[in-house]
Amino acid sequence: MSGMVKIRDVVSRDTGTRNPTRQPDESFEYVDVAAINNESKTIDGARTLLGADAPSRARRLIQANDVLVSTVRPNLNAVALVPERLGGQVASTGFCVLRANGQILPQYLYYFTRSRGFVENLSRLVAGALYPAVTDGQVLDQEIPMVSPEKQRDVVDSLAAAESIVRLCTEASEKTAELLPVMFVEMYGDPATNPKGWPFRQVSDFVEKFEGGKNLLAGSENGSPFRILKVSAVTSGRYLEEESKPTPDGYQPPAAHLVRVGDMLFSRANTEKLVGATALVESTNGRTLLPDKLWRIVWSEPAEPAYMHALFQSRYVRQELSRISTGTSSSMRNISQGRLFEVSLPVAPYDEQRMFGERATAIRSIQTQRAAALEKAQQTFDALMAAAFPY
Repeated sequence: MSGMVKIRDVVSRDTGTRNPTRQPDESFEYVDVAAINNESKTIDGARTLLGADAPSRARRLIQANDVLVSTVRPNLNAVALVPERLGGQVASTGFCVLRANGQILPQYLYYFTRSRGFVENLSRLVAGALYPAVTDGQVLDQEIPMVSPEKQRDVVDSLAAAESIVRLCTEASEKTAELLPVMFVEMYGDPATNPKGWPFRQVSDFVEKFEGGKNLLAGSENGSPFRILKVSAVTSGRYLEEESKPTPDGYQPPAAHLVRVGDMLFSRANTEKLVGATALVESTNGRTLLPDKLWRIVWSEPAEPAYMHALFQSRYVRQELSRISTGTSSSMRNISQGRLFEVSLPVAPYDEQRMFGERATAIRSIQTQRAAALEKAQQTFDALMAAAFPY
């Protein structure tokens, strides 16, 4: 068998076997869509449940090396390969379970379900207003390039090696990101206890104003050279300019709404956990705009951005910001300018701030190098995926 074949032709006929009812006091591991880490495409959040507590959707019996494909939008790209430790456990009916029948390597099938073509084809098939999804049959009808077992193994080995490098680069970047918060505490202690005895000052003492942009509907990709940031551009604590959407076609923004190098951006609205996140803009394309939910902080006195960012990102300050946020739902909280101006923080003298900034520069250089390495590794993996599964 070679060429393009339907997935249903290379998976077992018993795919999707429903699990018999569990005894009320019998425990099992349950995998639902929320258990899938969408970055690593692994099962990181399986829950231990008793039969008495099992949700009605806990009915898919899974085996090691099964490929789980979410059939529910917006998680059509939530796929995972079942590890040995979860063999014989239970998955949600929100997955189509693909079990290779011997004609195809499970890992080859797994990588195919992560390909751009597979995900986009399913996205076009989504139906249903209240519960948008695709059917198992539509998943099984997708066509996969069928190559020899040797070629499959070559594809899997090259993709696995490239993904391993991506994973190592990601871990290195994450560890580097932890250096600045650690250095801040080592130099100044926890702001909650303020061991240096810095004077507590209201934000209004050192911030002149907060500048925001407008809430705009997205336009077409080529309708304007400008893009507007999403809140997700700062939630990680790093400025991610790619987290943006196109502005309305032909839109000409005020110059004051443009993001600038050196800006410290503040998220005034988000979930209770993420509201108040900040990020420093180290570079920008000059065509990216502030939305209404992100503010640029304008200082009223000399301030070292790296120090202020570390202060605002500290656990103590984030807890204070969460405390002053308002809203009727934990899914969306808001901080008003008036309440933010009243927050009191222990602020180091400017000379101390500059000392932190000088040390932070060296760490940021390492972060930049590791971010570049991660980007290159990701591009290599993406290129190999595109070559193996052309769209």
